[in-house]
Amino acid sequence: MSLPTLTPEQRSAALLKATAVRRERAAILEDLKHRRRSLAEVLDDTSETVTRIKVRRLLEAIPGIGSVRAGQVMAELAVPDGRRLQGLGPRQRERLLEKFPPAA
Repeated sequence: MSLPTLTPEQRSAALLKATAVRRERAAILEDLKHRRRSLAEVLDDTSETVTRIKVRRLLEAIPGIGSVRAGQVMAELAVPDGRRLQGLGPRQRERLLEKFPPAA
């Protein structure tokens, strides 16, 4: 299946939309990193922008979690590398929240 041919205007609009989505996703992860949003709030958000975030990127945005620990947590929870939030099962979400409870 080949990609559709886009006009220059369509290509420009698509690039603007992609940039806006990336910025929104980065802002969500930044909020998580600086504790302006909790993990539970992010997981409860059903917007397409949030559900398309990769689990590894989400874990690495949690304060104190680096790439090694994120990989360990993903292995522990049996989450395949490259999985997005929309692909997490209910039990995986529950265990993720148990592992990283909200700060009191």
